[in-house]
Amino acid sequence: MKILNYKITFIALFMLVNISCSEDILNEKTPSIVTANSLFLDIAGFEAALNGLYARVRMEREGRATNSSDRSSDRLRAEMFVSGTDNMCTNHRDGWGRVAEPWGETNNAFNAEIKGNFEWLYSIINSSNTIIARAQNDDVDWGSDIENKNRVTAEARAIRAWAYRHLTFTWGDVPLTLEESNGSTIKTDWERTPISEVREQIELDLLFAEQYIPISPVPGRISKGAVQHYLAELYLILNNPDEAIIFANKVINTSEYALITQRYGVKSGEPGVPFMDMFYEGNSNREQGNTEALWVWQWEFATIGGEGSNMRRWHTSRYNDIKIGGITPLELTVERGGRPRARMSLTKFAMDLYEIGDDRFTNHVIRKYFILKDASQNLPAVSDALPSGYNYGDKIELDWSEPITNATRNRLDWPFSRKFESGNELDITAAYQYNDQVYLRLADTYLLKAEAQFMDGDLEGAKNTLNIIRERSNATPITAADVNIDFILDERSRELVLEEHRRYTLLRTGKWLERTRMHNFNGGENIQERDKLLPIPQSVIDANLTLEFPQNLGY
Repeated sequence: MKILNYKITFIALFMLVNISCSEDILNEKTPSIVTANSLFLDIAGFEAALNGLYARVRMEREGRATNSSDRSSDRLRAEMFVSGTDNMCTNHRDGWGRVAEPWGETNNAFNAEIKGNFEWLYSIINSSNTIIARAQNDDVDWGSDIENKNRVTAEARAIRAWAYRHLTFTWGDVPLTLEESNGSTIKTDWERTPISEVREQIELDLLFAEQYIPISPVPGRISKGAVQHYLAELYLILNNPDEAIIFANKVINTSEYALITQRYGVKSGEPGVPFMDMFYEGNSNREQGNTEALWVWQWEFATIGGEGSNMRRWHTSRYNDIKIGGITPLELTVERGGRPRARMSLTKFAMDLYEIGDDRFTNHVIRKYFILKDASQNLPAVSDALPSGYNYGDKIELDWSEPITNATRNRLDWPFSRKFESGNELDITAAYQYNDQVYLRLADTYLLKAEAQFMDGDLEGAKNTLNIIRERSNATPITAADVNIDFILDERSRELVLEEHRRYTLLRTGKWLERTRMHNFNGGENIQERDKLLPIPQSVIDANLTLEFPQNLGY
């Protein structure tokens, strides 16, 4: 079952790691007040703290308030990691797009998106450190399972590693802190730890976590396969492809994990393709049949702490604003994904990567047209308006014949990935969506393995691994002669567009500047060498009162 008390536990955890920890509040018993000393007494308290930690992690796909590190109905944190690349560009500019289109002076140490994400990630690290530290207390009641202590510690260490993964890719050398921070331990002399040392700690955390995290955890929690996947990626970063293959194979050879190759679940009786089934509401979780899932994030409508994701709103094109003959024919519907905003869009390059016949290029996966529907074809009953010369059943084609540029952005009729389509019949204009979402899946692990095999000079092995992914989607098998790093990156886009942290993938392979300049025509022309790393927020530099905190080069 889902863990639904996210908000309550999040508030408790946030208070205890940000306000400091009083000893016993003047010795008075106050059961209504949650402190570190009252929460971390038994396994139930630690589970509540973990729920709060995961609530902060999920904020990656939620909104971000304009001037804080918390939620709101606007801005998308994940945009910083997926847009401004070769396959995703700014369309209707807002949020991170205000940097990822013009770059230059807009990419500065005072930017609210940069500051908000930096603070958010360190809040996750501090929450993780609190759980890890408190788990070492000798008087904790761990219940009937003696392994609870190791499993709780492992989850917190895995999440700490996840947060430092974000930080090192985005800012490079960052302060490494492994201790609980509270009101009595405020530091004003932070130093930037070399990225190599931070990644050593990431490795230690993930190796510890791998021992104790289960293959199929409680829904919403990180799995053993996800930890092994991140280890495989880390060893690619460290130029150790042999270790990367070992950990990728651990995931691939786990019998509980398997690629989705057959239709299943809630829409299996409707037209579609196996690839798309895992993204439908009611299909995403392992207990719903999604054997490919390594980590699935949970939301819930009209539930305290259920929050909601902003992914669909930020990416889906504004189809209800398309005009034909002076009218807007397309109604907002659940099937179309509800209310769109299209702040970031696929590049023309991303669309042109697919061959005809690839399941990942069908209209089931990438919306390339809409069909005009009358009331009998919609729930709830709404009718599209018929433009002159059209009939119900006719298509409204979307157009990617020319790339999005600064002069042509604000496109309404642009294709979009349907991986995050989700509408709510009770409020079709809602900003948020509440479907559970695949965050990490096995196909990504196969692609990491193929990259490691390529790095090892095993082109035949890489070809075979890539063909497993391609054949699942009826793409033409390749030969060993086709394998190079650019083909692997192309295949990652075909398979993982809008899912992977594309900026990190391109930085990791040394291809971000080259490929973004080559394929992104609304921002790629403006990027510079310095933009590989983002500036340290000025607020962080100013708060380090007793020691100079150096800025990244070029800022």
